Amino acid sequence: MADSGPGLARALALIADVPDFPEPGILFKDITPLLDDHTAFTTVIEALADAGRDDGGRPVVDKVLGMESRGFILGAPVALTLGVGFVPVRKAGKLPRETYAVSYALEYGEATLEIHRDALAPGDRLLLVDDVLATGGTARATLDLVQKCGASVHGVAMLMELAFLPGRETLGDVPLTTLLTV
Repeated sequence: MADSGPGLARALALIADVPDFPEPGILFKDITPLLDDHTAFTTVIEALADAGRDDGGRPVVDKVLGMESRGFILGAPVALTLGVGFVPVRKAGKLPRETYAVSYALEYGEATLEIHRDALAPGDRLLLVDDVLATGGTARATLDLVQKCGASVHGVAMLMELAFLPGRETLGDVPLTTLLTV
């Protein structure tokens, strides 16, 4: 089980603020210093993986979905930690086979996400992993893709949540785990 004490706090403290990126008025949360520290990165991956475990520490999900692109960085090692498969949810046009697609609004634009039609089986239980929950558009679109596949979402695990934005409301009653609230 993950460290929820000083080790996790130290790991999260490595996230750097970058003002006015990618545009003026945005305070970007740069996770690269956290990724560069093996102990911090391991602590965060374990904490995110806990959202896919039962109280006894056993995995209760069949797969982890990571949303492009930082969700790949976090989701793949979470899947390895849980001993389950990893499924990438990609931007439009990046997957080579037949896909389902959902378009959605971002904080500063629009996007479309896709998943291979055969990536999930009906009844699969999934953990969605990404770095930031902001408006919730990416997470909501991913939930909609999962539904199109006939699978179910056990939970959503985010490194951080921007509480001043309505992301949490877009998820409905899906369990949400966040390691840092900003």
